[in-house]
Amino acid sequence: MDEGSGLTMTSENAQDPTDEQDDLDDVEEYDDDIDDASDEGEDAEPLVPGVATTGDPPIDDLAAFVEFMVSNMVEEPDSFRVVPERMGTTVHIKVIVPEEEMGRVIGRQGRIARSMRTLLTIAASRKGLRASLDIDS
Repeated sequence: MDEGSGLTMTSENAQDPTDEQDDLDDVEEYDDDIDDASDEGEDAEPLVPGVATTGDPPIDDLAAFVEFMVSNMVEEPDSFRVVPERMGTTVHIKVIVPEEEMGRVIGRQGRIARSMRTLLTIAASRKGLRASLDIDS
């Protein structure tokens, strides 16, 4: 990139490194809650359809974007879950869909999944982030 363009790729929170640590602490607490539920031998709470929010607007926007793409592909829009997770400047978004919807979301030879990943990468780069997308059942 030439210096005259005036474009820089920085995170909104680059000045405050504690924000990233706070996000990591929140994720660890969430993981601990999940581990505690499974350790107690109780049935794990079923995943509620929709988007899990993080309270971080850029990440929530990316998760909503993924939710929009997937909801327009599946037969039942309430049958899947989008779970965003921040790891530094990288956002990891996991889409959990029922087994019978996997073919629609992944597409032949993974073309639809690859296209969604490309769109997500572009949207994330406009927010100064990196993003990855996993599709699970």
